[in-house]
Amino acid sequence: MKNILITGGSGLIGKEITQILEQKGYKVAWLSRSPEKNKQKSFFWDVNEQKMDDSALLWCDSIIHLAGAGVAEKRWTDERKREIISSRVMSTLLLYDQLKSMKKKPESIIASSAVGYYGMDTQDELQHEGNPPGNDFLADVVKKWEAESEKFSTLGIRTVKLRIGIVLAKGGGALQEMLKPPVTAPLGNGKQYMSWIHIQDLAEMFVYAIENNGIQGEYNAVGPVPVSNTILTLKAAKAAGKPFINIGVPGFGLKLILGEMAEMVLGGNRVCNDKIQSSGFTYRFPLLDMALADIYK
Repeated sequence: MKNILITGGSGLIGKEITQILEQKGYKVAWLSRSPEKNKQKSFFWDVNEQKMDDSALLWCDSIIHLAGAGVAEKRWTDERKREIISSRVMSTLLLYDQLKSMKKKPESIIASSAVGYYGMDTQDELQHEGNPPGNDFLADVVKKWEAESEKFSTLGIRTVKLRIGIVLAKGGGALQEMLKPPVTAPLGNGKQYMSWIHIQDLAEMFVYAIENNGIQGEYNAVGPVPVSNTILTLKAAKAAGKPFINIGVPGFGLKLILGEMAEMVLGGNRVCNDKIQSSGFTYRFPLLDMALADIYK
């Protein structure tokens, strides 16, 4: 059975992927700055120092590359912006530099990306994989991220880039932030599209990309039916048993609190998943009501 190496394995998505892989009989290891602290089998790496345990790449058959500083965790100061970009670019560069000198290379690398590629606010226009990138900070991050990931394909490694939307999970991510206030409400006018995906569907999409040799290039990792911010907030509040008021949190207030990052929550993307779905991938939770019912069961 194959050995799968995961960067960013201790995060929300990485843990879900690890669980699914191990249930299917795969052996899983993480790359970590402190491998001795993990219960999961782990190998050492340090992105800042550009060092890693060479045996990790000799051990693995495929790599799932998730590493990168969270875009929504801290205010976007100049320093934080540099960290968001460098954590993605430098981690990818470290893997590439190690792999290019190796005779035995992994069969595939499944790299995370983001729908932010298209820009933070694309309004009602349906975004396909072939659409041009946006011209804001988030789009710039993703363009640089994907450009580094694409280098793996020059080494003869099958490379997949999954452009992830808003991940719905009980243990963290967007829902946790949306439902944190005592009373939930839409953000801004609430009309902005939110292209969401249940965390289990996302994790299974990564596994699907490992198991199917015909999967290559960019794929939108979102569910079939994007919804407005108002609808997602309302339905999430109802599923979680929290009060909801249909009075939008003013955009100017969010800009005062969040700065430039407010553009990310006030904007939105209506993203198409036809490419991954037509490849044969099947969703467990194609509809929002199904996803929320599972999360809050």
